[in-house]
Amino acid sequence: MSKYLLENQTSERLIFRKLKESDFEEWLPFYHNPTSTQYWEGLPTDPIEACRSQFDRVFERYENDLGGMNALISKETGQLVGICGLLVQVVDDITELEIGYSVLPQFWLKGYAYEAAQKCKHFAFENHYTDSLISIIHVDNLPSQKVALKNGMYLDKTTTYKNNPVHIFRVNAG
Repeated sequence: MSKYLLENQTSERLIFRKLKESDFEEWLPFYHNPTSTQYWEGLPTDPIEACRSQFDRVFERYENDLGGMNALISKETGQLVGICGLLVQVVDDITELEIGYSVLPQFWLKGYAYEAAQKCKHFAFENHYTDSLISIIHVDNLPSQKVALKNGMYLDKTTTYKNNPVHIFRVNAG
């Protein structure tokens, strides 16, 4: 099991668990909303294909101990709200630990991304996994940048990642 997964962790409103194949249908609306992926180039245009590709990557990360997205489950309703996790990434030839987050459109602007990202940050630093964490965010994705800033991150640099212009936001331990 990957040490970077937040399995069985909780925050105020969320339960973290591994993503399951059975979450596919519940996550699919993320890809049916064009706003969800409007900033990222190179994704499959077919929502089912894009969702399948993401799920395949998540399970591959689990198998290779490269961290991974956790399903975010509402404590109140038991619904899937989003996915968030600690991901081993290579940016500009440097291996780093990233906080990645995505929330289903119906739950946008309710603070879930921040709540989950903050939990990931505390989890990584409390377990001494790294001295700093990053978030890789497309330069035009202002909502995700606001989450990173609220999570105590600062704009560290701008670079290219997977053929996309991105800002690297960073937060240091301590």
